[in-house]
Amino acid sequence: MKIYQNLGKGHFEIEIVKWMLQCRPTVITRSQIGFQLVTFVASELCFPQINTSCNKHARPQSESMLMYIFMSFISLLTIVLNMLVIISISHFRQLHTPTNLLLLSLAVSDFLVGLTVMPFQIFLHEPCWFLGDLVCVLYYFLSFITVCASVVNMVLISVDRYVAICDPLHYSTSITQKRVKLFVLLCWIYSVFYSFMFLSDNVKQPGRYNSCYGKCVFNIIGALDIVLGFIIPVSTIVVLYLRVFVVAVSQARAMRSHITAVKLQSSVTVTVKKSELKAARTLGVVVAVFLMCYCPYYCVSLSGSDIILGSSTNFIAFLVFFNSCLNPVIYGLFYPWFRKCVKLIVTLEILSHSSCEAHILQ
Repeated sequence: MKIYQNLGKGHFEIEIVKWMLQCRPTVITRSQIGFQLVTFVASELCFPQINTSCNKHARPQSESMLMYIFMSFISLLTIVLNMLVIISISHFRQLHTPTNLLLLSLAVSDFLVGLTVMPFQIFLHEPCWFLGDLVCVLYYFLSFITVCASVVNMVLISVDRYVAICDPLHYSTSITQKRVKLFVLLCWIYSVFYSFMFLSDNVKQPGRYNSCYGKCVFNIIGALDIVLGFIIPVSTIVVLYLRVFVVAVSQARAMRSHITAVKLQSSVTVTVKKSELKAARTLGVVVAVFLMCYCPYYCVSLSGSDIILGSSTNFIAFLVFFNSCLNPVIYGLFYPWFRKCVKLIVTLEILSHSSCEAHILQ
């Protein structure tokens, strides 16, 4: 060979040895493979010391930071806006009307969503749940109470607007503050009972629906929840507001054409107050936004008999809670009295001795 002839014998042997070393396969023992596999798996577990731990799915840090900032901002905004509603209706006596008492109850449930539920929702977006099974049950218990209270409050608001628009003669005698307070109390009692009915099994055995340790999921009886929590109340709301819409349109036309809307036997004319029509329109927007935020969640329920609440349904769950932030925004856009109250609160004029007697509705 020409190569062999051109190279010295010793140099040729050295080159052969180098070539053999480069081509030699790397030998990895079984113990080394096991050690590397255990190290890799341990780094991907939520709780490396627990065999039943869930896997940890890494998320880009920039994505996590944006999510934390956004959800924290929404939570804080929900707390502040609903606190303004609570202070306004509670402090100023002119706002102590049956309708506003229902708005106050709705604002309380929305405030609790921002204060307790949304912070937990931030932790629920994490790949791992580090707060334990009991806190997980508490989170869903608070979620069910506030969501149920919001739904029932919407039904009560629809009934209030129905009587005010469709039966204005009997509104002052049928819808009194005493009766509204009683129904608000029953609303919250029912919400607690409804939540306990769904969570009783989880209270007895926390984490029973978790496939692994480090998750916070909850099984919902789809058929029962969708009937009691969505179909019945939403059907009631839609039917009542359709009737309110029809009457409100006819009343508006009557006002524009100076024709009396309702005639009594004594030929005394009765028309629905313009303020009542405006309130019905504003609360109609509240109800419409409520349905847009809640329908996606219950549409998922319609896809199967049961659903599992967890990371896969975080977005539609957050959309339900986001409704709590939108309600005060709607009040600010449509209610001049709310804007006036916010101004008095921000400028600290509310601290004056006679501020509760201020004429907010003028």
